[in-house]
Amino acid sequence: MKLIVLLIIAVILYFIARSYKTEKFANIKLDIKEKFEGDLMQHEAGLLVALMAKVAKADGEVCELEAQLLKHTLNDISRHFENQDEIREKLKDIYKKEKESFNNTLEICQNLYKLTKNNYQKRVKIMEYLLNLAFIDKDFSNTEFMITEDIAKALQIKTEDFQKLVNAFETFYKKQKEAEGISLEKAYEVLEARKDDDSNIIKKKYRTLVKKHHPDIIAGQGASQNIIDEATNKLQEINEAYEIIKKSRGE
Repeated sequence: MKLIVLLIIAVILYFIARSYKTEKFANIKLDIKEKFEGDLMQHEAGLLVALMAKVAKADGEVCELEAQLLKHTLNDISRHFENQDEIREKLKDIYKKEKESFNNTLEICQNLYKLTKNNYQKRVKIMEYLLNLAFIDKDFSNTEFMITEDIAKALQIKTEDFQKLVNAFETFYKKQKEAEGISLEKAYEVLEARKDDDSNIIKKKYRTLVKKHHPDIIAGQGASQNIIDEATNKLQEINEAYEIIKKSRGE
């Protein structure tokens, strides 16, 4: 039952960092380790991984961010056990098996509910962790909403509490997207370009600005050290802007 400690720590790390970088879930240490040799599908650890498999595969594929989070989670959960190598392999097997079908999702939820029946807040934290996984690729699809909603109902989580969690994640990613949008807008401004310019025009403007602000060229013109330093900073800004624009265009 100590698995909830892992979940709580992970969620706390999220709120502290306000970011879903997978490394935030790594290196969680517990002083007391459990020895378990039974069926992990009767243990919170196995049931959690099974539900993670359902959520990760809900939209048809497991993205790289989801895969990384799953990898770190399996590592951190297995370190909770004395026989961690054995447990990790069993959890991997559970994940591989459970991502292939959604038919037993309700049964898994019912088993998890039995283990957490007297701890509502624990189930809310589990739900928060599953939503973290669903949102990590920044695209909370209708399918992901439906399966997480079904899980929440089966775990007897109040509708208002589930919606509150969803709203919190949506607000976070909306703000993050807005911040990225401002950054992209600034990048076009730095390159003296427009969003509807094609890639060749962007590249041409980038090269023109590099030649104009390259510190070696400025130095060769006999400029003072202060001007050279300003050119160095400007060139860095130009390079960063160009990388942001290329990334936004998938180049």
